[in-house]
Amino acid sequence: MIWALVPLITAGIATTLVFVFPAIRLRKAIHWLVVAGYLALTVTGFATASSPDSSAGRNVFATAIVVLWLGGTAHAFAIRSRVFATQPPLAPGYEGAVRMATGRRELRTAARESARDPVMAWELRIGRPDLPRGFDDGGLVDVNHVPPYVLAQLPGMNAELVDRILRTREQCGGFTSVEELSALAELPPTLTETLGEYVIFLP
Repeated sequence: MIWALVPLITAGIATTLVFVFPAIRLRKAIHWLVVAGYLALTVTGFATASSPDSSAGRNVFATAIVVLWLGGTAHAFAIRSRVFATQPPLAPGYEGAVRMATGRRELRTAARESARDPVMAWELRIGRPDLPRGFDDGGLVDVNHVPPYVLAQLPGMNAELVDRILRTREQCGGFTSVEELSALAELPPTLTETLGEYVIFLP
């Protein structure tokens, strides 16, 4: 529900980013064309924003905003059921496990793209499994904001490492990358690549 409201809440500014998620999740060329279309409208809107009143440029700006804002919202609600459709039952055994892991990785990739917009990341609560939400981000963890018990669930974590991360986070005010996290919190080098698959760093 929140995902489909993002174009409305952001007055169309984040509409392009909203539709990156279905493009990645559904893997159809038409959805990437939609992203390109909304991106073109966004660029057009910004380019004509300062046009004089009653000019053709002002009319173009108004049209672009209406399409991005109201059209984007209606479009998001129209495809929401397909984007968040329940996946078919997985095959048993190894094949099913691989399919599940691949699906989770795709969700993380899509969520990372969406998290480039701080407003959207906040609305969708990306990386915050400790908060109620209706959005599956594939298991991402926002190291800068989650409580200790969430950090403890990351691969390779133990009580000592979690304590290091918390103390360092308080001292430096947060991290910007997994490399910085590993260096400042003095984590084992072997953990860096593994953690990079699951962590994000929101401001």
